Amino acid sequence: MNNPYEVLGVRPEATDEEVKNAYRELAKKYHLDNYSDNPLSDLAEEKMQEINEAYDAIIRMRRGGAKEGTRQQTTDSGRYTDIRNLIRLGRVIDAEMLLDGVPAPSRDAEWYFLKGSVLYKKGWLDDAHNHFATAHRMDPQNPEYRAAFNRMDQQRRTGGYHAAPVGGGCNACDMCQGLICADCCCECMGGDLIRCC
Repeated sequence: MNNPYEVLGVRPEATDEEVKNAYRELAKKYHLDNYSDNPLSDLAEEKMQEINEAYDAIIRMRRGGAKEGTRQQTTDSGRYTDIRNLIRLGRVIDAEMLLDGVPAPSRDAEWYFLKGSVLYKKGWLDDAHNHFATAHRMDPQNPEYRAAFNRMDQQRRTGGYHAAPVGGGCNACDMCQGLICADCCCECMGGDLIRCC
């Protein structure tokens, strides 16, 4: 791999925050969604892989070098820590954008767990369940993955799926309320009644 600092376009003496910002900017620029149906999509995917590897290498160097064989979350800690923080803060769209920028071959159990968390917060419960199941299957010893999968599996079996408690998505109640509000506005202005549910 090339010099990871050169890949991200930062100096070796750059602060951790400058490194994170450079990574985020490049991840936005080369995000795979920007290149869908584009002949440059393969090149963008390679560039995202290079950016991810460079960022991970810098984080490992700055933390004293993670030994091989340690948990994957440790080796990807910088990228995944940022994503976890975004999810915790309710910034699920930003977290999802960073997750979607990780090329498919690099997606590990932590990636599937975090993507499941994003999907859960957006209210996409079946997709969240599938991602938690994949994370648990890839790393069955991880208690966090196991707990998330078991919770979703129990809710699925008992029919107890509920909308996610934190914003970022909408559910049927939100849509119905929006239609009712729109109906009120239309009625005030002489429009026809909108039927809902």
